[in-house]
Amino acid sequence: MKDDKVWSRKEIESPCVRVCVVHPEARICTGCYRSIDEITRWSKMSAEDRREVMEALPDRANLLKKRRGGRAARLARG
Repeated sequence: MKDDKVWSRKEIESPCVRVCVVHPEARICTGCYRSIDEITRWSKMSAEDRREVMEALPDRANLLKKRRGGRAARLARG
């Protein structure tokens, strides 16, 4: 991968995996599991705040496990 100054920072490593899609119900990013507020504030957070978010992320993965049914489920409801 080429050197990307936007993604290279001195603060604690970002959990971003460049899959930036916000789950419509859980309201967290499906790639990194952060909330929009956490993503927006990341570069201004203290190192301690970023560590706290990083520690909480693994537990958030379970919020996205439940499948909603996709297009077929939406058509069946309609």
